[in-house]
Amino acid sequence: MTLHVALTHRTRYSYDRPVSLGPQTIRLRPASHARTPVLSYALRIEPKPHFINWMQDPSGNYQARVVFPERITHFDVAVDLVADMATINPFDFFLEPQAEQWPFAYDPVLAGELAPYRVRETPGPLLATLLEGIDRTPRHTVDMLVALNQQIQQRIAYVVRMEPGVWTPEETLERACGSCRDSAWLLVQILRHLGFAARFVSGYLIQLVADQKPVTGPEGPSADFTDLHAWAEVYLPGAGWIGLDATSGLLTGEGHIPLAATPEPASAAPITGLIEPCETEFDFTMSVTRVLETPRTTRPYDDAQWQAILAAGRAIDATLQAGDVGLTMGGEPTFIAAADMDAPEWNVDALGPTKRAYAGRLLR
Repeated sequence: MTLHVALTHRTRYSYDRPVSLGPQTIRLRPASHARTPVLSYALRIEPKPHFINWMQDPSGNYQARVVFPERITHFDVAVDLVADMATINPFDFFLEPQAEQWPFAYDPVLAGELAPYRVRETPGPLLATLLEGIDRTPRHTVDMLVALNQQIQQRIAYVVRMEPGVWTPEETLERACGSCRDSAWLLVQILRHLGFAARFVSGYLIQLVADQKPVTGPEGPSADFTDLHAWAEVYLPGAGWIGLDATSGLLTGEGHIPLAATPEPASAAPITGLIEPCETEFDFTMSVTRVLETPRTTRPYDDAQWQAILAAGRAIDATLQAGDVGLTMGGEPTFIAAADMDAPEWNVDALGPTKRAYAGRLLR
């Protein structure tokens, strides 16, 4: 029931002349709270020589700080990782009793620890109108969050936006569309205005072709796919940080691998650093490949695989017969006869002259 995939992410900056780079901060290592098991990870930087130091930011995210002592004409970053895509139930958590119904309040100590994730921007007219329209009737917290996430997904159309930066919630609402990072930041601000602690998350999204088409709803991707993605996380007492993907309207699952989770989007950018003025060409490639795929309920052995298993079994049988290897069944039953307990039927034989009679009496 195992499905392992290899993800490759390469980024290249090419400069029109040798330039000096300031220290570069790379946030492309899976975060410690990632639920998807990452079996291997490698980060490669070019050109050499360079110096690299790993550190953690105040939010606990891994950062690689890279320094180039000499002028360079290009800057390459390559990430290779292998992930175990075991299915994750996004609702596999419990809430503290006081947080099961919304609205609720964080206890004072927890509220102080979560302060950076509760900073709210002053809402513009569109965000204020949206907030006023949210039903404040007490209800189950998880139900409320699921409905809110789906509301944002239905209201904000997804678009691919290559220019840098994140739109303000007011811009996203005014355009009624946005990239994943725009929808994520909008959801973060809405959650904070509703009393939740929320943070912005940048990470990898892996989407695989389903083994079977769903009876209802969208079919999903037509080919295995990966990309950089953004979503929101909300802190729920008893459960911790729970991911909400406003682009899909779903809770995050095994396909979401967080790289950086921060109070502000700027602190989660994949690569940041200074460079002297120059002309730059930017290029990147991403791919995902299945490296280990064992049979599972939705994709069992095909005919060729099953015939190969049967052939191997027959070969093993022939080897055992040639070696005169025998097999007996029986062992020590739970009940044995008080008389003649050394008879084969009470030791190695499945049945004997008296076992069935005794069993019938015991059954009746």
